[in-house]
This record gives sequence, C-alpha cells and structure tokens, in this order.
Amino acid sequence: MLEDVKKIAREAGAAIMDVYESDNFNVQKKGDDSPLTKADLAAHKVICDGLRTLETQYPIISEESSDISWEQRKHWSRYWLVDPLDGTKEFIKRNGEFTVNIALIEKGVPVMGVVYAPVLDAMYTGERDEGAFLNDKPIKVAIEAPATLRVVGSRSHPSQETTDWLDALGKPYEMVPMGSSLKICLVAEGEADIYPRLGPTCEWDTAAAHAVLSAAGGDITTINGDPLLYNQKDDYLNPHFIAK
Repeated sequence: MLEDVKKIAREAGAAIMDVYESDNFNVQKKGDDSPLTKADLAAHKVICDGLRTLETQYPIISEESSDISWEQRKHWSRYWLVDPLDGTKEFIKRNGEFTVNIALIEKGVPVMGVVYAPVLDAMYTGERDEGAFLNDKPIKVAIEAPATLRVVGSRSHPSQETTDWLDALGKPYEMVPMGSSLKICLVAEGEADIYPRLGPTCEWDTAAAHAVLSAAGGDITTINGDPLLYNQKDDYLNPHFIAK
C-alpha cells in the first residue's frame, strides 16, 4: 500500500499548495484555539477519499474528523491516523515547514508512515521491516551522538520545560528549530540527535513520522522510557516524549 499512500500524500500536498499560493487562507479558530485553514480541509478530503479507494479498507481518524467515541475505536486493531496539514502555523507564516502525515497503526504501533512536505518536495516514508527513505534514498538515525548534541525543537511552540530538561542533562547542545513532524524526520535522517517534547501534542501529530523514525532505527518513548503507543485511551493527547 505504500506507493498508493505516497500518491495520496502528493495529491493532498498539491491541494495544500493551491491554497498556499493564493491570497486567501480562510483562517479560522478551532475549539482549542488552534488555527484551521481551507488547506487543512482540502487535504483532509483528498486523503480520506483516497484511502477509501484502496483495496484493503481500514477505519480513518483524521485531525479534522476525530469525533469518534472511545467505545467504537478501542476495538480497532488496524486503522489510518492522519494529520492532513501538520504545522498550520508554519503554513500561515509561509515558511514551508509543514507536512502531510498519513500513518497506519497496528495494535497501537505505527507500522507504516508517509510524511510529505510539499514546499520542500520531501517525501519521508517508513515501513516496518522495510526501512526508511527520503525521496526513495535510504535514511538512518545517527549512529553516535556528537560532543555537542543536535537538539531539534519546535519553531512555533517553545517550551521552558524542555529547556530545563535539556539543561539538566549537563551536556553541551545546540538547538535546531523546525516546524511540524519534520522535527522527528530530522532525527530519522541523522540530521539531529534528539527531539524532546515536553509540551502538548496529539497522536496524529507524531504517528507518521514515528513510523519513519522506527524504520530508520530510532524510536519514540515517554519520558519514563515506555513505548509511545496510540489509541490506548479516550483522548488523543500524547504524553511528553523523547524521539531519538
């Protein structure tokens, strides 16, 4: 299914770019005060329509259609987890650091993921037991951490808690600011060593890039070292985590 999902991600990226290159984003505020644009909705439609044409059908959770009861979804063993436009704030700023995220979750674990950054034309993919790729070239996490840790951090959501955690490591580090799920992808391709997130995220923010990172030889764990799992409770909030 990976090639089909890559095609769907590119089509969603094209729908996003149609809005990105226009003069009207039609920015709205959602209930949690996060921004929503017509590009989010256009990509959501493209992805959901595309996934429903695949030969094998699974339920879909998208950020823009996540009102699905825990009683219903707790029985799902496989499902799609989608963020049609991750990094809406970066989209609005027109800095190019936003992505289309599509993940396949199996028993709480991301087993396949596609992260597409349309402005950069960067297609990250990862599949369990098949490896991770950037535009079809294999990628791996960095084998050894350098003397100065390369720490990727959120461009639009800085966290004092994250800074305090890094300072407590007692090791020199340099920050690499980045938006959206590209932060996890930088770790997956060895361009950063660690991404600590001690701030709020939702499951659709991380799942696709999590699959890429796992396939590249890395992982995401909670602060306590437990695996970061999906669809294990009635809300979609992630705990604080470390990607490396």
